[in-house]
Amino acid sequence: MTDAVLVFNPGSSSIKFALFEISPELRRIASGAIEGIGTAPHFLARDSTKAVVAEQRWPDGTHEDFLATLLHWAEDQLGGHRLVAAGHRIVHGGAQFIQPVRLDEAAIDALEKLSPLAPLHQPHNISVIRAVAKLRPDLAQIGCFDTAFHATMSATTRRFALPRAFEEEGVRRYGFHGLSYEYIAGRLREVAPREAGGRIIAAHLGNGASLCALQNGRSVDTTMGFTALDGLMMGTRCGALDPGVPLYLMRRHGMDAAALEDLFYNRSGLLGVSGVSADMRALSASAEPRAREAIDLFVFRIAREIGALAASLGGLDGLVFTAGIGENSPEIRRLVCARTAWLGLTLDETANRSAEGRISTADSRVAAWVIPTDEEIIIARRTIAVTA
Repeated sequence: MTDAVLVFNPGSSSIKFALFEISPELRRIASGAIEGIGTAPHFLARDSTKAVVAEQRWPDGTHEDFLATLLHWAEDQLGGHRLVAAGHRIVHGGAQFIQPVRLDEAAIDALEKLSPLAPLHQPHNISVIRAVAKLRPDLAQIGCFDTAFHATMSATTRRFALPRAFEEEGVRRYGFHGLSYEYIAGRLREVAPREAGGRIIAAHLGNGASLCALQNGRSVDTTMGFTALDGLMMGTRCGALDPGVPLYLMRRHGMDAAALEDLFYNRSGLLGVSGVSADMRALSASAEPRAREAIDLFVFRIAREIGALAASLGGLDGLVFTAGIGENSPEIRRLVCARTAWLGLTLDETANRSAEGRISTADSRVAAWVIPTDEEIIIARRTIAVTA
């Protein structure tokens, strides 16, 4: 076995990881997650055949405790070969970080200042980076940014209708899920090279959800803006709101910034509307009428934003579904496609039951696909390129 890189993809209460052998095909050795951080921490790793190869539970602990176990396990898998770098998914790079970078102390400090723009994710990203630096101070760490892919958006697309002074201090649209969209753009060139250069909307639908308008594989518009709260309705996030809503809640209910942040990030979206769950699988199985209302609103908001992004593109040639809901819910795909039939999309009901591939009919003017995303391999590629 040759040298390897370890990729971290942290969430608000979990750390997904993947271990890659550095080779021309970049082979995935193992992957897994540390889940339940803050409640019941649980480490689980699987090899390339999906077989469980390591597992551990803790009553509690810190990022440093969990990562010490993970790093020791990862190095054991290498049989004496080197772990040469750790690559990190970082949600917000601001205007400064539009390429992968080495994470020295100055870069980490700069990224920490962006935490108010991504309060669910950025602090966890930084905690993982600092813990790895303490445990393996000589290990190169590379940051890869979800916002970077959207640096190709025009100034007009990025701008809010606010006084210029706020734009100059960074109040603008950034966009997120960029590592996923980078993978989808590349994969589409392989599975549908003729359509890949056209006008594509990629739908990253998971607990966090957004859409991206791609022209020749480059981002021209997206539904998330200044923060990962904007755009589509999500698992627990409200998505786009009339700006008057928080003003009303402040005046009528006396809510401060912390209360609004908790409401909009943690208690809204599918969970807030349904009162049942943030999990689409639970909502689809539920007999509670509000569960169906939450699904209907989720689909409506997706279809509405598809129409808006089609306007940004000047038309539409293709639609790609990806991420947890996009890859695994034929029902949501069917409902979205039904609402976007006016654009020329005709769903193949049989193909839609599959987990990957084209799901539109052969004569559909707008093509549709299911393409599983792989943020980790993008991070691994970028990490190797920086450290080479």
